Amino acid sequence: MKLQVKALSDQIGGSIPWPYYATAGAAALDLHACIDQPVEIPAGGEALIPTGIAAAIPAGHVGILAVRSSMGIRHGVAMSNGIGVIDSDYRGPLRVGLHNFREQPYTVEPGDRIAQLLVMPVLCPEVEIVHELPETERGAGGFGSTGR
Repeated sequence: MKLQVKALSDQIGGSIPWPYYATAGAAALDLHACIDQPVEIPAGGEALIPTGIAAAIPAGHVGILAVRSSMGIRHGVAMSNGIGVIDSDYRGPLRVGLHNFREQPYTVEPGDRIAQLLVMPVLCPEVEIVHELPETERGAGGFGSTGR
């Protein structure tokens, strides 16, 4: 499979790298902040950071955007909506909504690795409306019901 990626900025491939796998075993592509100057995210604030690219997610797949784990652990920065879902029919710019959970500002620098793009197969089951669901041992037991 190939992932078609289009540059939306002339910085891509120059000062801003194309998406790439950081290691041979990496599951997701690193995406970079395609910005001209630093963007400060205030404590408790949010910012929408462009990556400078668009991508054609193959049919039957979904693109999942996730923040880099080091940003969350080291800096308290996470994606504003948890994850981003890129449908296979979307062809617009990939942007990353970041939220700063810390009490001090966080600065995104041009070219910073800000997110990862994971491309995965997706199943789209036909919805069947029923009056009862099949029984299971767990049933409707929710949070903590399994004893863990």
